[in-house]
Amino acid sequence: MTAGSKSRGLIVAIDGPAGAGKSTLAKRLAERFGLLNLETGAMYRAFALKALRAGLALDDATALEALARTTTISIEPGDLGNLVYLDGKEVSGELREQAITDAASQVSVHPKIRVWMVNRQRQIGLGGNVVMEGRDIGTVVFPDADLKIFLDAAPEARGQRRYEQLGPAPTIQPDEILKELRARDERDRNRAESPLRPAEDAVILDSTGLTLDEVVEEASKLIESRLKAPAAR
Repeated sequence: MTAGSKSRGLIVAIDGPAGAGKSTLAKRLAERFGLLNLETGAMYRAFALKALRAGLALDDATALEALARTTTISIEPGDLGNLVYLDGKEVSGELREQAITDAASQVSVHPKIRVWMVNRQRQIGLGGNVVMEGRDIGTVVFPDADLKIFLDAAPEARGQRRYEQLGPAPTIQPDEILKELRARDERDRNRAESPLRPAEDAVILDSTGLTLDEVVEEASKLIESRLKAPAAR
């Protein structure tokens, strides 16, 4: 079966820069339409967690490739969100730490790591009925997705959202978060393998001036239009 097979279910690809709200949007859409929310970012964070535990230098491509060969990562739906398993052990609660997020950005620039991860993502999503979010879903992982959304927002808006997510006593200031986001944007857009960019047929959804509910409604309309459209394949 291929990504474009008539026998598979709906595939929704959501791409965009860090802090645009991809994970939250994917979760809400999965709940509304009964799809599996496949968090590709969580998969990279799980691998980064293993690399940090192993004490590997994140710029050592050879060591990271060897580590990948002994790594299994899977995602399963849970009552309160997805459960991420690293080598059979659930690690979901450890993956939102800033150090893990930063490390994930660094390990993801290595071409062979991205190829390995893309193959795993394809295996999980091949049957369809999934919403996948990341940075190269519509361009690389599933170029034949039924709907491709590129969720974007101004860096300042993304930085403010990240800051507000840190709670009442953040240990980092907004200007530091904005600096980190700009650095990550630079890495993601200029990496050699699968740089961040909208697919040619992606719908650009700018969330800068929208509430979360408004973003969800706009994306839901797009999904509903695809579900009503006659099969083109």
